[in-house]
Amino acid sequence: MWTILRKDLLLEFRTREALSALVVLMLLVLLTFTFAFDPAGAREAAPAVLWVTFIFAGLLSVQRTFLLERENGSWYGLLLTPIDRGAIFVAKMLGNLIVLALAQCVLLLLLMLFLQVPLPAAPGSLLIVNVLGLVGFSALATLFAALSVRLRAREMLLPLLVLPLLVPLVICAVEATRIVLAGGDLASTGPWLRVLVTFDVIFTVAGWMLFEQLVQE
Repeated sequence: MWTILRKDLLLEFRTREALSALVVLMLLVLLTFTFAFDPAGAREAAPAVLWVTFIFAGLLSVQRTFLLERENGSWYGLLLTPIDRGAIFVAKMLGNLIVLALAQCVLLLLLMLFLQVPLPAAPGSLLIVNVLGLVGFSALATLFAALSVRLRAREMLLPLLVLPLLVPLVICAVEATRIVLAGGDLASTGPWLRVLVTFDVIFTVAGWMLFEQLVQE
């Protein structure tokens, strides 16, 4: 598992294709929102802007999760590695999680710059909310990326499959982020965080258990 994760991260940090594309797309979407919103209400919309921008950009990045192996003819070699296939899913999910976390750090800085969002009073609470949202998104998107990699219209089908299931995560992440940015602490985000944790556990375990069936030809 760690070998697969190391390989994916080495490829990414050598080429920086996914990370560069993510940052550029996030910047473009964020600029669009900046000009669309009235400056007086921009701060109130910041949590929604943050997660909508991140999810749409992140879906394009996650599509590449298994695409390199598929295009280079090493897909079956990956499946024949003498490890549990669920470990392949975990390695790919962690790789996506690391790349997306770096991109979201840049997005938060851009959000503070363009929408004049102040640094929250409890940055640790914001970090926890973002980590929980990232884990859930990475688990769900990686699971469906494995399902759609063999499809011709995967660029269209992946968002259609993932976005309806992401609705609970988006709602909870936006609400928890809004509370934290307004000066609240983790205690005040309790109900939303519990849903995020449940979402993370369900789709991480489901991905680990179902990956073998999903990749069978």
